[in-house]
Amino acid sequence: MDLPVMPPLKPMLAKSVARIPPGMQYEAKWDGFRAIVHRDGDEIVIGSRNGKPLTRYFPELAEALKERLPRRCVVDGEIVIVHEGQLDFDRLTERIHPAASRVKLLAEQTPASFVAFDLLALGDDSLLDTPLSERRAALAGALEGVTAPVHLAPATTDAAEAQEWFERYEGAGLDGVVAKPLDLRYRPDARLMYKIKHERTADVVVAGYRFHKSGPVVGSLLLGLYDASGALQHVGVCAAFPMKRRAELVEELAPLLLEDPVGGGHPWAAWLDETAHEGARLPGAQSRWTGKKDLSWVALRPERVCEVAYDHMEGDRFRHTAQFRRWRPDRSPDSCTYTQLEEPVRYDLAQVLSGG
Repeated sequence: MDLPVMPPLKPMLAKSVARIPPGMQYEAKWDGFRAIVHRDGDEIVIGSRNGKPLTRYFPELAEALKERLPRRCVVDGEIVIVHEGQLDFDRLTERIHPAASRVKLLAEQTPASFVAFDLLALGDDSLLDTPLSERRAALAGALEGVTAPVHLAPATTDAAEAQEWFERYEGAGLDGVVAKPLDLRYRPDARLMYKIKHERTADVVVAGYRFHKSGPVVGSLLLGLYDASGALQHVGVCAAFPMKRRAELVEELAPLLLEDPVGGGHPWAAWLDETAHEGARLPGAQSRWTGKKDLSWVALRPERVCEVAYDHMEGDRFRHTAQFRRWRPDRSPDSCTYTQLEEPVRYDLAQVLSGG
């Protein structure tokens, strides 16, 4: 491979802001795997956000990109999986599997798509120092008439239209809106764009915590909600506490410690049984992303309630780490159910991709 911009290359990133800023280019924020594609003839490298290749996990996409991208180019975009008109991040994460046979099967059962939103090189020319407005025009020209599973991300310079996208597209599983200055040069690994994400709050049960990697202080609180059957489901974690507060939480939560989760009837005691993790997402389960990282946790009697902020749900769990807001001593744990969660109106992803 011999391109003017070579892999590995880290993507340019965005910082969070509360409102859509004026005078920029706006795009939907895709909830998938960020990927930079390098194509030089028959050679394709699909690079991840951390620079590691994703090519082996998406063989069907590699072939589609070779057929649909310009012969020599570098394109920034997002790998997504669409299921029943919605983005499905759970099915996407299943694709990261060590067994080639499993990858092949999933490529057939849940094929991926690629949404392109920036052009970093074309032919023998690097576009890293080219303003965004010119890169966008070049991308639109390079992908004119492109067909699925490769898509050109819709973009607009109308802030009012971007606000409509922000309010409407969540129903298709999108994550918000990204705003990019029109004169922005491409700077790998720099946070020079802006992301505007949905934020909601929920009252959740605190049923345990994990220690911080630095020592015996709280790293994250394990959160639960009761489902219709009355079972407490693990819905995610909240973290990002100041170090002093992490130490205080250990003392504050000490009266709730449950030394024997099984004998004490903790609702998540099944995590101690390794077979229970098969087909389930329990708080002690090992992640394919973290390998052998210690995910053990301290069980607490599920008696305290806190309010957290979250952006959106992925199935029955918070998609990202939630943010602690406050304790809710006025709420009883059994009142913390899924019914309190706001559900966005469903919206078909095909209409998003068509700009409709």
